Parts: sequence; structure tokens; C-alpha cells
Amino acid sequence: MECIVINGGRALQGRVAASGAKNSALAIMAATLLGSGEHRISGVPDLRDISTMKRLLEHLGVRITGSADLRLDATHIDIVDAPYELVRTMRASFLVLGPLLARFGNARVSLPGGCAIGLRPVDIHIKALEAMGARISIESGYVNAVCERMRGARILFDMPTVGGTENVMMAACLADGVTVIENAAREPEITDLAVALRSAGARISGDGTGTITIEGVRELAPIVHTVMPDRIEAGTLLIAGAITVGDVTVENCPVAYMGATLEKLRDIGCVVDESENCVRIRADRGLKPVEVTTSPYPGFPTDMQAQLMSLLTLAGGTSLIRETIFENRFIHVAELDRMGAHIRVERDCAVITGVEQLEGARVMASDLRASACLILAGLAAHGTTVVSRIYHLDRGYEALEEKLRRLGADIRREKET
Repeated sequence: MECIVINGGRALQGRVAASGAKNSALAIMAATLLGSGEHRISGVPDLRDISTMKRLLEHLGVRITGSADLRLDATHIDIVDAPYELVRTMRASFLVLGPLLARFGNARVSLPGGCAIGLRPVDIHIKALEAMGARISIESGYVNAVCERMRGARILFDMPTVGGTENVMMAACLADGVTVIENAAREPEITDLAVALRSAGARISGDGTGTITIEGVRELAPIVHTVMPDRIEAGTLLIAGAITVGDVTVENCPVAYMGATLEKLRDIGCVVDESENCVRIRADRGLKPVEVTTSPYPGFPTDMQAQLMSLLTLAGGTSLIRETIFENRFIHVAELDRMGAHIRVERDCAVITGVEQLEGARVMASDLRASACLILAGLAAHGTTVVSRIYHLDRGYEALEEKLRRLGADIRREKET
């Protein structure tokens, strides 16, 4: 096991680039199952979740070469079974269900796992695919799906779901007729997937809105696409600059998709300057409290909630964060309190009373974004912070400690004793 050790109190300065978006890359990698030939995906981050998806696709028969620039040959798919051993550690593995079913007419996919941040049921995916003609049963922890030919349908989601929208959108590309997804997720990663699929000949419109229309085609050509930058990593790096009273510029930044995050940072009192693909942040000690409610895009992202909380622990007055997406995403609160934060949780709300100083402590990460939250707190804390269970961090941040070190942080990775 490894841990991250941080000697806090250094103001971060300089420029750093965000990597490709994990959530985009994973969906686009799954989409390569829709068409034979060699797909080319550039800008893929080097992450544990990406490695898991590679292993899953290779298990199915995809031949993969490269790292940041991937070549994926999905011509000869030998297996349509995604086993528990590969799916249990990453929820995005479930995205192979739609493509396998649409191209091959059957699939057997284990129910997924992932971070311990609450229930994320897949019944929404299943109901939508059944509406498109699939016959689906769940046996021994596996989803078994059969369909000679998917057919277009009108799908109305009870609530926007990123994974559900992606799975249906991919399956609909090879379905007979037209599929309309209503109350679709509007996240930028949905649009990035649509752009990738259109590069292969898919007929998709309306992505980025609540209604997506897909006209099915008989077959798709190989995908050729560059993954969009990661808006969550970019936001995390900006908060690293703010929480250390620094001056940080994040390059390769998807500014157009970060409105809610940038607005809150300005509300807190940060100076935020943005250009087409670059954001500079500066902050002082006079941070102001705010109220935040997480919500689907274009609202404030749940994946930035923990990181913003670390910053608000040092804001004057009382801040309020309401978490509406996941019911169990305040596990990091107890660890921040170990560092001297004053936070109390009342059902779906966290009430944060700002303190003058955080103190270094030994803390434990509970999930991917909690890992980043505790590292950010450690950057600002007096003394040494040790963050354990950082395998969560490696699922979604590419070389985060190296990027922070280049900005002046005293941070290192060690074997845990």
C-alpha cells in the first residue's frame, strides 16, 4: 500500500495542464465495440480505471496498442461476457452492455462496483434497453441480455443519468429506426462521446440538451477522436491554487464546461481570469462563505463537492453544501474534522464553519474525490499530512502529486508502513 505525504503551507505558483477526461475516455473506449477496424483515440489519461477498461476490452477480444494515443482493433470480438473480476472495481465497465448487445445480439455483464458513495442502480439502463427490444434477466449477479436486432424507441428517463444516456446512445447507433432519449444527461462527456461516434458515421443530434435523437445505421466505421480535457481535474488544480493562497494557471482547460465551478470560486473571493482553454486563479486569506447545491450539468458537479469543501473550511463564516446526487458522499467530513475543520452533517447537507488554520494529520481516503479533497486540505495545513488508501486517487487523477510538486508543493508518494 502507498500513501501521500504532504508538508503543507506552501503557496503554489506556476502553470500546469489538465489531462484528458477520464469519464469521456472510458465511454469512448467502450464505444469501439460497436465497429470493426482500428479505432484511434488520442489524449487518453494514464489511470487505473483506463487500465481496467483496457483489460476488459482485451478480454473481449479487442487488440490494444499505445497509451496516451490508443489504437483499438475491435474486428475480432471473441467473447461477449464481462466477468465480475473486471467489472467489480469500476462502474464504467457496465458501459460495454449496450455496444455488445447492439453489435452481437447478446451480452453477459456483471453488475458493477466502484466507489462507496451510495447506490447507483443500473435498472434505468435495463429498462431502456428492454424498451428497445432486449430480453434481459439478472442471474447470479450477472445481467444477461439477448436481442436479434435493437429497434428505435422513445426513452424517457425519470432522472438524468450519464451512464444510462451513454449506454442507450451507443446501442441506438446500430438499432433499426430512430431512438429519442428524453430527460437525457447534458454533461460535456455525453457530447464528447457523441462527437466520437459521429466520427464513425453515427447519426446523433441534440447532445448537450435534454433530448437526444439517434438514427440507427447498419454499421459504423472506426472512431477517430481526441478526448476532451478533464473539467474535474482542472477544477481540482484551481482549488489547489486557491487553498494555498497561490497563483496557478491551468492549461488545456475546458473553460466552456466549467461555468458553475468558476462562478463559485469567484463567489468565494478568488480572482479568476479565463481565456479559451486556460484559467488563472489567485486568492488571499479573505475567503467568503457560500451556499452550494450539487446538481446535474450545467449545475455544480457532485464530483467537485469534496474539493470545494476543503476550500470552504478556511472561509470566514458558515458555508452550506447540499448534496443531491449521491446519498453517501460526505464520508470525507470526518477526515477533514481530524485536521481541525468544523463541519457537521445534517442529512443531505454539510454545514461548514470556517477556521483560521488546518492542522496536518493522518487521514484515510474513502473514494476518488475524497482523496483529492484531503490532499488539497494537506496542501494548506500546518505541519505534515499523510493520506492513506490513495489507490482511489490513481483511478481518476493522472500523476497529481507530480503536477502539484511542479507548482511548488512539498508532496511525495511513499510506501505505507
